[in-house]
Amino acid sequence: MTAPAKPVLLTGASGNLGRHLAKSLGALGWKLRLTDITPFPDPLPEGAVFVKADLNDGVALLRQAEGCGAILHFGGVSVERPFEEVLGPNLRGLYHVYEAARHEGARVVFASSNHSIGFHERPQGNQAKLDFDGDFRPDGYYGLSKAYGELMGRMYWDKHGVENVNLRIGSCFAKPIDRRMLSTWLSYADLTRLIERCVVAERSGHAVIWACSNNPATYWGEDHRARIGWAPQDSAEPFRAEVEHITADPVTERYQGGGYTAIEYSRRTPSPRDAFTLDE
Repeated sequence: MTAPAKPVLLTGASGNLGRHLAKSLGALGWKLRLTDITPFPDPLPEGAVFVKADLNDGVALLRQAEGCGAILHFGGVSVERPFEEVLGPNLRGLYHVYEAARHEGARVVFASSNHSIGFHERPQGNQAKLDFDGDFRPDGYYGLSKAYGELMGRMYWDKHGVENVNLRIGSCFAKPIDRRMLSTWLSYADLTRLIERCVVAERSGHAVIWACSNNPATYWGEDHRARIGWAPQDSAEPFRAEVEHITADPVTERYQGGGYTAIEYSRRTPSPRDAFTLDE
């Protein structure tokens, strides 16, 4: 595959997924600009430049994005944290990313999350899978920030024509570690192939994609993957015997967001005899 003609900015480069992408995209010959609030812990890929920067610093983001054709936004708080910790990097920082993209005419690839819809129940039996246009039901402040990010992408596309691809990442690890990940797992290789298509596709508009591998047990249905020409190649099924017995508490097991839904959960969980449901 031919590398993009313009440099690509990767925020959150020092995080787990950022480090993987820096290495894998660098190996493809991409010219990368890497940035994070913490130093990059690995040897820099050939042709890559790292600059330490805070997402709260809009001027720094503008400088790093200058001349870039795409911004891979993987920066910010990446786990459930109190609102005040999420506020700056995940909301204000996202605004700075989109302003930089608008200024440069760049496409944004946003690392959204399944936690933006985490309080949807897991489909049972023949129940329909959740499509990309289902309601946001975030399972915490982190997931709420991801819903906000997708809505910001929608607004910047409608108002300014800034193309953006919102990746609702499931569980991106070397391999699945519990039963839930038989549905949500995204392999590192499928992530790299997905990012390739997000950047080099002729057009994306405002797109939402379920970022998971080709898992038969997936919770998720329709999305915009055909628009960019991506199809996952890996599957969690080979790991089923290893992990299908690894489960958690009833709240965690009920919802698509898994363990994040149980963090500080204080709502009474109804029994089958209750005359109401959690949707009321």
